[in-house]
Amino acid sequence: MEPSNLEPMLLGCHLSIAGGLERVFDRAEALSINALQIFSHNARSWRMDALSREQMEGFRQRWERSEVEYIVIHTIYLINLASPKEKLYHRSISAVVAELERAAQLGIGQVNTHIGAHVGMGTEWALARAGAALREVLAQTEGLPVKLLLENTAGEGTTLGSRFEELAVLLSKVKGPERRLGVCFDTCHGFAAGYDISSAEGLERTLAELDRTVGLERLSLIHLNDSKYSLGSRRDRHQHIGEGKIGLEGFKNIVNHAALRELPFILETPKMAYEHERLDSDADEVNLERVRALRR
Repeated sequence: MEPSNLEPMLLGCHLSIAGGLERVFDRAEALSINALQIFSHNARSWRMDALSREQMEGFRQRWERSEVEYIVIHTIYLINLASPKEKLYHRSISAVVAELERAAQLGIGQVNTHIGAHVGMGTEWALARAGAALREVLAQTEGLPVKLLLENTAGEGTTLGSRFEELAVLLSKVKGPERRLGVCFDTCHGFAAGYDISSAEGLERTLAELDRTVGLERLSLIHLNDSKYSLGSRRDRHQHIGEGKIGLEGFKNIVNHAALRELPFILETPKMAYEHERLDSDADEVNLERVRALRR
């Protein structure tokens, strides 16, 4: 049965916290979204100043007055939980721990992270290394009501997580409640890694493979991005919805699939001009409306 126009959908995009954490809700309201993703601090820096009581309370109070139902923090891109360099490895662990702690302070229930890269050490070695890092992260944050999500990658260079089997290995290396560790599926990354989600049949095969390896119950978030490059290109280049190689029909299948439709969908599409006609500030609005139309 086709979904009705009034059926709820958790949909949003990655938004800036420029001007202060609370300002993100003004931006969310301008876009009429009920889900969003943020960096909790400067994404280009390891520095992470402690949140003040005023910041925490202001954020929580402003959230209560908004229509936003779901928020996820994305860790900085400097993190490499598989690094053979001891300083970077332990700094990465500390950064993920700090992000989980900040999420708890803000009342946010999920943190999403990239795993890292083996930089020549080999996949098997790196998965063991990253598995140890994840065990340490969860041990240091035991008791926090925050889930850590591992994001799949496009497979550029020596990055980990482009194959579902690699995510499954990492999950298997961590003991304890499954609620503490989950998976984020990025559509651009998955397509670039070779999972053909551009057709209904390909999507079914992909989800069956994900269920067999990781388990669909571990899937907690969808990053909704078209791919600039072709299937299996291993190139991580996000494109506007319907303007890339996955296409509108592919996204229609994704946002309406019974196994996915109740999950939060977060856009990380380009902020630049859409279809060479619109101003930069309109790009999120246009991409969001395209997704809403596909859901309707």
